[in-house]
Amino acid sequence: MKATTTRVLTLLALAAHGAAIAQSYPAKPIRLVNPFAPGGGVDLVARIMAQKFTESWGQPVVVENRPGAGTTIGTDSVVRAARDGYTLLATSSVIAMNVTLYRKLPFDPITDLAPVVVLAENPNVLAVHPSVPAKSVQELIKLARAKPGQITYSSAGIGTPTHLGMIMFASLAKIDMLHVPYKGGGPSISALLGGEVHAAFANIPGILPQARVGKVRVLAVGSAKRVEMAPEIPTVAESGLPDFELTMWHAIFAPPGTPRSIINQINAEANRILRQPEMRKFFLANALVPIGGTPDAFGDLLKIDVARWAKAITEAGITPE
Repeated sequence: MKATTTRVLTLLALAAHGAAIAQSYPAKPIRLVNPFAPGGGVDLVARIMAQKFTESWGQPVVVENRPGAGTTIGTDSVVRAARDGYTLLATSSVIAMNVTLYRKLPFDPITDLAPVVVLAENPNVLAVHPSVPAKSVQELIKLARAKPGQITYSSAGIGTPTHLGMIMFASLAKIDMLHVPYKGGGPSISALLGGEVHAAFANIPGILPQARVGKVRVLAVGSAKRVEMAPEIPTVAESGLPDFELTMWHAIFAPPGTPRSIINQINAEANRILRQPEMRKFFLANALVPIGGTPDAFGDLLKIDVARWAKAITEAGITPE
């Protein structure tokens, strides 16, 4: 009985301590580590959120770019940081891909990081050259089945989301397509526009303007739901492949063991910011969908994506580095 009472008192003391920490947080500047080089999508999202957090909390939230080793260097620095909420990680779903792409990753994102919040998603669209006689996902699948190995698709390179996304698509559709890798998203889209390849997955900003002038035909969007910036485009899932989803998310993690009270506080503030009309307008203008949600929901998504990307990477025959 005495041991039980002691245990209860200890738990109450820890809870009270956590609450006290949350009430005083933040009491000093916060580092938001971005493991990518400046100028990319993660940088855009990290910097606007850092600005909004600074305005809300009255403490500087500073974005620190630490690129290198496929985002491993910056990410590992957060894994090893103090567990007090003053070092956070802003990254993308590349972190879920790296679990399989790297043979000796120095951390496991599922166990060695604490999910805080998904900030935004960047959906990809499936597009074909106008010369391709397919006006829907099902027509493309039918064409590919009639010509196994003859329908070509471009990507931003081996192991990139646009490559692995098509691997997932072909696997679910039970078709065989020929991969033509390029060095980056720009050359991949140029190849599609020029008719060098038949199809491709591409980011919305790079493809929608071309679709609206007839240079490409967009068949579907890879997100789970239709996107607000182009609601007329059906999803791949509703086009006959219900298990398909291809989106890249941007999110915040904390070091493992960060007090849940602090994680909840950051999460609540991020959700409040994402609901602001001007922030929604900003994200949509940059072809991003604001998301939000709970830390637990983010943790579930991370596990699903690690498994999803692992399957695609294995099917693509990519050897881990």
